[in-house]
Amino acid sequence: MEEKHSMDPMEAEQKISRWRLILGQDSQNRFGQMGGCSLTAQQDLMDQALAAIYNRTESGGFGVKGPGRAGAGQGPSNPQISRWLGDVRSLFDQELVTVIQSDAVNRCGLKQLLFEPELLENLEPDVNLAATIMLLKEQIPKRSKDSVRRFIRKIVEEINRLLEQDIRRAVSASINRRKHSPIPSAAALDFKTTISRNLKNYDPGLGTIVPEHYYFFDRTSTTAANKWTVILDIDQSGSMGESVIYSSVMSCILASMASLRTRVVAFDTNIVDLTEKCEDPVDLLFGFQLGGGTNIEQSIAYCEKYVENPAKTLFFLISDLEEGGNRAGMLRRLEEMKASGVTVVCLLALADGGKPYYDAQMAQRIAGLGIPCFACNPQMLPQLLERAFAGQDLGVFAKEFEKRKK
Repeated sequence: MEEKHSMDPMEAEQKISRWRLILGQDSQNRFGQMGGCSLTAQQDLMDQALAAIYNRTESGGFGVKGPGRAGAGQGPSNPQISRWLGDVRSLFDQELVTVIQSDAVNRCGLKQLLFEPELLENLEPDVNLAATIMLLKEQIPKRSKDSVRRFIRKIVEEINRLLEQDIRRAVSASINRRKHSPIPSAAALDFKTTISRNLKNYDPGLGTIVPEHYYFFDRTSTTAANKWTVILDIDQSGSMGESVIYSSVMSCILASMASLRTRVVAFDTNIVDLTEKCEDPVDLLFGFQLGGGTNIEQSIAYCEKYVENPAKTLFFLISDLEEGGNRAGMLRRLEEMKASGVTVVCLLALADGGKPYYDAQMAQRIAGLGIPCFACNPQMLPQLLERAFAGQDLGVFAKEFEKRKK
């Protein structure tokens, strides 16, 4: 008699789920008629990621505007793409990621941008598009690499023009010129304080202020022993593309200032110290490997070794807080760092507009530790830095900023 083999129910359910993912959302009703097919939370994310590229309907998926596509033009790319590429890298095996991203290049209008260098030359700088290109940089053909770097440099230079002077002024105002010295020095004269405190001594006959007392900056605050350390711990998972671009520019500006020691660390499930690349923001940016999972706790542990003087250390965690590692350990390390005297700031996103994606529950728990936790647009960075170095309450600043956005 022929023996009949019954399929294990769990094995049968897995096979049905795989077929449901392969056939897409349109097959859901048919599977429902066969007894149903429920996807796990992770499988649902996989389904959405696959649908974005393979369900090319008028209402579904996404695309990049470009020559030869409906709605072609030189407008910005859809910011969903950066998020999607990050999801793909964290959800699928590397071999499948390669196949899916290759299809994305062909199906979403990215192929012409990556394979025809002259198109990039004519595009206006766009941070979302730059983030997408950085995610796909391994697929950029050799003939396009120089054009891609020029495109990225245009964006970096634009951001640098927006931020550099204000950041330098903010840091100088709060660090170099906060303290006064009794030692007179023409080069160290604090004009602003001297004038404002001597306004009562204005002489109408001479038409000028006759100072009763002069104020001089304390230049010893910039010696090695008194330098501040700034540590930027930057999440390089796929969803953080735009934040990585702004963070790179900010890192290079801070690293170029003699009054600061700046460390730049990038992390996903691995950690890369990028401090040595801070001379050029484009080189720094190309040092990031966008995509993959997240282990924040591990990266904070790595950064702790650079905390020499907690009272003069500013630690930025720039992340959407989607922790794939030890969540309790991450909270414990942040709490201990703050308790030691380090100024700790969590930036959920560093981006210009749009509602950021982040783990709201984790953000709430970090805020409960007394650590300001908020999304920040680049224009607010100088104010944030000035208040941080001046020792002001950043929680108040975060609340003021969030209130202004509403």
